[in-house]
Amino acid sequence: MTTSNRQRPIRLGTRRSALAQAQSGHVATALEKISGRKVELIPIVSEGDTNRASLSEIGGMGIFATRLREALLNGECDILVHSLKDLPTAEPDGLVIAATPVREDARDVVLSRDGTPLHELRPGAKVGTGSPRRIAQVRRHAPRAEVVDIRGNIGSRMGRVESGELDAVILAAAGLSRIGSEVTLAREELDLAEWPTAPGQGSLAVETTADAPAELLAALAELDDEATRLAITVERGVLEGLEAGCQAPMAAHAVVTGESVRVRTVVYAPEGERRIGLDVTEPLRRGYIRLNGSGNGADAADGADPNHAAREIGLSVARRLLDQGAAGLVSREQS
Repeated sequence: MTTSNRQRPIRLGTRRSALAQAQSGHVATALEKISGRKVELIPIVSEGDTNRASLSEIGGMGIFATRLREALLNGECDILVHSLKDLPTAEPDGLVIAATPVREDARDVVLSRDGTPLHELRPGAKVGTGSPRRIAQVRRHAPRAEVVDIRGNIGSRMGRVESGELDAVILAAAGLSRIGSEVTLAREELDLAEWPTAPGQGSLAVETTADAPAELLAALAELDDEATRLAITVERGVLEGLEAGCQAPMAAHAVVTGESVRVRTVVYAPEGERRIGLDVTEPLRRGYIRLNGSGNGADAADGADPNHAAREIGLSVARRLLDQGAAGLVSREQS
């Protein structure tokens, strides 16, 4: 890298939302310490920011990422920071996820005015969420409540509860933590065993071009947390396998412990009346996946790629879900 490149700021492309700016700022601060270079945030407007239709109608997967990735490929920025749960499983040609920092709290939380637990809400209570997965979960866990399909930033969603328009909203714990906003509403954390969340929830993905300078790739690798990368690779493997024949709302959460990974995954019928789930623990065999390698997973023993192996675990879980009838939980129009 030339002296001029070392002096030039690293341009970090990010959505304009307060949450996106906040999580990009956390990455920027860490990258500045590692690289010794200034990191400049480049705001980019995505389709998800301008299209106010329901996520269930326009499809949540990819609508926040496409414009940002175009900017990266066009040289408008050097790196991107995404909420990993917003990324499609297929990586575009020429791009790589160079780092997955340590995952934050992957749980969902319910925010309400009086602290009534979700399952105890009165009949007709209005619960706001725009996620098809959360909609199915609410209908299963609080069948007497009315689900209101909403969009908007964290502040506006909380404001609709404070004003009395809604009785509760469901948000990601990681988003509340990263944005650092004051929460005056009562908070109920939803346990992952009963309420698993979206693949990659709580995780960030730092993306760059495959031909990025070696010095930049090396700096980004220092941001990577291997246990997080392996866990989210399992989760995204489940999602990838289900997309072939199942578009139902689904959840997957994996935890790497020692030399094994436990993955809890559920596919829901859209109305929440049925579900098919698995809770399995798979070995990460010594000599096949090693957890003390480099941040990019390249230091696996015997030449095995730990990320490839983690993906195969996820694909295997997806096949088992499909074998148990997961594809039948959605109507033909949704397939």
